[in-house]
Amino acid sequence: MEKMKIRLIETPAKSAFMNMGIDEALMNLTTLPTLRLYSWKPPAVSLGYFQNVTDEVNVEKCRELGVDVVRRVTGGGAVFHDTELTYSFITKNYPPGILESYQLICGAVIKGLAKVGVNAAFAPLNDIVMGGKKISGNAQTRKKSVLLQHGTILLQVDVEKMFSILKVPDEKMKDKIIKNVKERVVGLNMPFDNVSDGIKQGFAEQFNAQLAPSAVTAEELLLAEKFANDKYSSTEWLFEKRV
Repeated sequence: MEKMKIRLIETPAKSAFMNMGIDEALMNLTTLPTLRLYSWKPPAVSLGYFQNVTDEVNVEKCRELGVDVVRRVTGGGAVFHDTELTYSFITKNYPPGILESYQLICGAVIKGLAKVGVNAAFAPLNDIVMGGKKISGNAQTRKKSVLLQHGTILLQVDVEKMFSILKVPDEKMKDKIIKNVKERVVGLNMPFDNVSDGIKQGFAEQFNAQLAPSAVTAEELLLAEKFANDKYSSTEWLFEKRV
């Protein structure tokens, strides 16, 4: 039996606005299940779709440090993207249950991490942990029967920098929160390319698929640029209050 094909796209580091634009363009246009591996330049904070930016992010500090701020189409919390590998996976074939679909796709990441010697486990609803510490957070959206899941795989973590940008509910508790995060979150301290190679193998194995290396097409790039310019980099999209 012929293996299913997963389109593989590896893009160089891009701005937060283009990264989100490419993910949404692929969700709209790609016909094959698609795995994209990417990183962020400059560093960025991405907000969950339903979050309010002024509650979550010190926007002035981000400007001072040259950190992009973008709102995702997926849910979840604010994430600081710096030294990490980010993946997105787009497919029309997925379990209807939210938990089951997270478990399936995160399972591919876990198998990939095993290829580079990392013993990781799924932590419902949407985290991956190593030795009980979080190394990956993941988020999903579904639109017109297409699922997009993207997630981070932390390579290094600078908690102090993270919390100079992200707001905390109680400033008096900031030191305690930072200490707690240091105890619960860890980076792999591995090169991007090593982890990327493992993730590719993990998706191929999890879905019994053949990876088909590909580039972003001219049509996809045009749509991605439109999303980046008209949507993701706009103040309306970023600051609009959602309930």
